[in-house]
Amino acid sequence: MGTAGTSTDEVAGERRQLINVAYRLLGSLAESEDAVQEAYARWYALPPSRRDEIVSPGAWLTTVTGRVCLDVLGSARARRERYVGVWLPDPLPDHAERDHGHGTDPADQMILDESVTMAFLVVLESMTPAERVAFILHDVFRYPFAEIAGILGRTPAACKQLAASARRRVRVARSPVTAAGQADAVRHVKEAWETKDIAALVDLLDPAAVMTADGGGLVGTALRPIEGGARIAQYMVAIADKAPGLELLERSVNGVPGLVARQAGAVLTVASFEVVDGRVTRIWAVRNPEKLRPWGWDG
Repeated sequence: MGTAGTSTDEVAGERRQLINVAYRLLGSLAESEDAVQEAYARWYALPPSRRDEIVSPGAWLTTVTGRVCLDVLGSARARRERYVGVWLPDPLPDHAERDHGHGTDPADQMILDESVTMAFLVVLESMTPAERVAFILHDVFRYPFAEIAGILGRTPAACKQLAASARRRVRVARSPVTAAGQADAVRHVKEAWETKDIAALVDLLDPAAVMTADGGGLVGTALRPIEGGARIAQYMVAIADKAPGLELLERSVNGVPGLVARQAGAVLTVASFEVVDGRVTRIWAVRNPEKLRPWGWDG
């Protein structure tokens, strides 16, 4: 049975779900918006009679969005090889902390859960495009492998194997920590950073900690990951010395406690943290201004 006149509002109402799928697949708000727009363009390009035959417009749009994202992921590796420095996923602000969210902004559509933490998204970047699609659609959005097979052009059994492979990567990388434990660690880092206390920072950082920054070649930042707690502490203090008036704010970043650095009201950096056994093991600092547009309200 077809939809027999699916309403425009009903189809438009799928946008939030599609944005959430696309962001988890691509890690980029701009690319996610483009993918969803392309899916809608293909929907409205269908003859009305064909649209009426589609039982579930939401499932159809998700399938098309998945295929578009798969194409984008296939070309992303080459584009990111040309990227200046390290590429990191776009950081997401918390809706409750956005005073001027406009509702139609992709960032306003995001559901913040463990599948969008920076640590999780970075692991997703290590997967093949097919693994990522199979894992996200099945494990996060509960799509059956029979439908995922249609997106990937593989058998359901092959898609199940792809998801299992991706799941193993996630399991190895995960290091659960309570929100309170994360918040405490981030708060202590903020206090030590503000007072430029290298010794305190070293104590808070794991000796094998790694800090990765993304400036996209548009702002100055370390082009390669900085390894070692002592080196990271020295680097953080050097940054503070070069940025008089730098203000650090505790903010939710991709659903977990993080830090926002701003100067004269402008957001310069959004930092995410991974905490294990009370010490910071990873810092991801996004400085590319194109990725900080959703944070402009923080001024």
